Amino acid sequence: MRLALLLACSLLAGCASTPAPDAAVASFVVIRHAEKVDASRDPDLAPAGHARAVALAGVFADRAPDAIYTTDFRRTRQTVQPTAAAHGLAPRVYDANQPAEAFAAALRAAHPRGRVLVAGHSNTVPGIVAALCACAVPAMADTEYDRLSVVEVDAAGHARLRSTRYGATSP
Repeated sequence: MRLALLLACSLLAGCASTPAPDAAVASFVVIRHAEKVDASRDPDLAPAGHARAVALAGVFADRAPDAIYTTDFRRTRQTVQPTAAAHGLAPRVYDANQPAEAFAAALRAAHPRGRVLVAGHSNTVPGIVAALCACAVPAMADTEYDRLSVVEVDAAGHARLRSTRYGATSP
């Protein structure tokens, strides 16, 4: 009887540790840069933007990203800087003008597993997210800074989008 109970417990423990067939193997966290100080071409972050950048680092406090991508603008680099510094990562610069489909395909090919942070702009983030998940994504208002989109891709290549908010609520 004890042997049968031990065997049953072992089998249940084995089942509990087996990942679900639809478990995500790649996770792309896509955000817009944080609040900027003005509307110039390449502004720094405003104080509220620096606070949001710190809040973003908190999103990755328990699990570091494997890679960070940013455009070559001060506001996007400054947004990911606290996260990169906390985990000893060097952000990779991507061209903000490249087609979203091409960038998303490159991301999925380069990162079939792991967690990737991507920082973009209000006019590029929805397209990148839509290309990663092959789903409809609403446009982003110029005043929206708190959207955090997570595209999880399973082992079969099927994507699922989860949208949430982080940091202070955008106006």
